Amino acid sequence: MIDTNTGLFTVAVFQDTAWAAKALDALKQAGFPLEGTTVLAKATDDAAALVEKTFGRSADRIELGAIGAVVTHGPLVAALQGPGDLTTLGLAGAMRRGGFQAHDGRIFETLTGRGGVLVAVRSEPRAADALALFHSYGGGNAAIGAWSGRV
Repeated sequence: MIDTNTGLFTVAVFQDTAWAAKALDALKQAGFPLEGTTVLAKATDDAAALVEKTFGRSADRIELGAIGAVVTHGPLVAALQGPGDLTTLGLAGAMRRGGFQAHDGRIFETLTGRGGVLVAVRSEPRAADALALFHSYGGGNAAIGAWSGRV
């Protein structure tokens, strides 16, 4: 077992940038700090604009195994990178570092690869609040990384 100490993340995949933007606005209004929030989506102009609007900075661009080029910003990416190579493992292989089981990683990777927008929030004290918010705003396969710290 590897101690990852990444914090507890709550993750959902939204069907497009418009739905993700609504959820991100709701997170902000509910008092979730931006520094604990992550966005990851296939590299498109809309996704890059969403990251810039949300965080006030341009998105990082990386290549992920099965998805291809993605734009991203936030702490989940650093947690997934861990001691290995996120670009090789992809979401399916790396989501365990964020406290998710392998099948969750495959689902997140598939939905994001189809054009969905992954939004995550480091939310340990308010994980249930984040989960409810994601469900309220159309977040698919919303889940709390219950296996945090245990890989």
